[in-house]
Amino acid sequence: MKTLKTTQDLADFCTAAAKFPYVTVDTEFLRERTYYSKLCLVQLAVPSDDEDSAVLVDPLAEGISLAPLYDLFRDENVVKVFHAARQDLEIFWVEAGVFPKPLFDTQVAAMVCGFGEQVGYETLVRKICKQGLDKTSRFTDWSRRPLSDAQKTYALADVTHLRQIYEHLAAELEKTGRSRWVAEELQVLTNPDTYDIRPEEAWRRVKTRTNSGKFLAVVRELAKFREAYAQENNIPRNRVFKDDALIELASTKPRTHADLGGSRLLLREARKGPIADGILEAVKRGVNCPPENMPKVDNSRDKLKVNPALADLLRVLLKSKTESAGVAAKLIANSSELDQIAAGQRDVPAMSGWRYEVFGEDALKLCEGKIALAAKGQDVKVVPL
Repeated sequence: MKTLKTTQDLADFCTAAAKFPYVTVDTEFLRERTYYSKLCLVQLAVPSDDEDSAVLVDPLAEGISLAPLYDLFRDENVVKVFHAARQDLEIFWVEAGVFPKPLFDTQVAAMVCGFGEQVGYETLVRKICKQGLDKTSRFTDWSRRPLSDAQKTYALADVTHLRQIYEHLAAELEKTGRSRWVAEELQVLTNPDTYDIRPEEAWRRVKTRTNSGKFLAVVRELAKFREAYAQENNIPRNRVFKDDALIELASTKPRTHADLGGSRLLLREARKGPIADGILEAVKRGVNCPPENMPKVDNSRDKLKVNPALADLLRVLLKSKTESAGVAAKLIANSSELDQIAAGQRDVPAMSGWRYEVFGEDALKLCEGKIALAAKGQDVKVVPL
């Protein structure tokens, strides 16, 4: 098991990898104590029987630069293959402002090929490679050195089996003509907005029981301060203060440091220093927010005039269509989106791209009374009207 610890060794491997049609990639990282993921290991493999065709890259090695890897990511003649790539891509985008292109995500491809929703790597190894995985090192601390042979073996397995999985899924997509479906899904993963967490929008993730503009204005300012502070200091947002403490602060609206001392849920470290100052300033901004600038919750979905019978028919149509196409129903549309379609809304994912071809077109015809559904044995058939 070869571990690359110098920039030159990494450059040599990447130069050799550039001669292959694809390279499989995985990472190991830690995020429990930081806001941004700490990259601890990169695994790479090329389609070859050579004993050094799969390697580990140690980004924690003294003096190493990952620039050669990022150059390989930019090489559009080599497909970069990941499984469940979102967190890996976020790391590389934050670290270097680069997305691997072209990209292939075996989890996305597996959903399109009928393996179910968000299928795990272990499942694909078992079903495609007909092998099992040793998961004993799954919860290891990847920042500690030296790595044991067991840890290295575990890490390399995440890219060696991935070669066979990729070739199987790529062939299946080519046979079924669904490569474009995967490409559409991957556009989200390679969009910088997917990883751009803006502090001013952080309040939308906080669950509250009220839609009061005055209350939400304080929630917004507290969430904005917490997100910005966590990003600046690279600590988890819950280490600043948790959601339940945020709701408590928005309710009690403390004005002084003494008021913070009366909080039941606020961490001790947050009752003094820059966090305490930030909390008091955020509460003040929220309290003084003019009515026209107060946040508003989108209640449009709650006011939908849903035709329940039509919504049920759409569910039947979706089940029939996805079973025929061999894709997971939730990959096309969830229950809420079906209700939106039944209420006359058309701005939903199911009404565009490959989803429209599989389901959206007939869903629209069903809503317009142009088709009906009929049972024939165990099957549901679409009947033109």
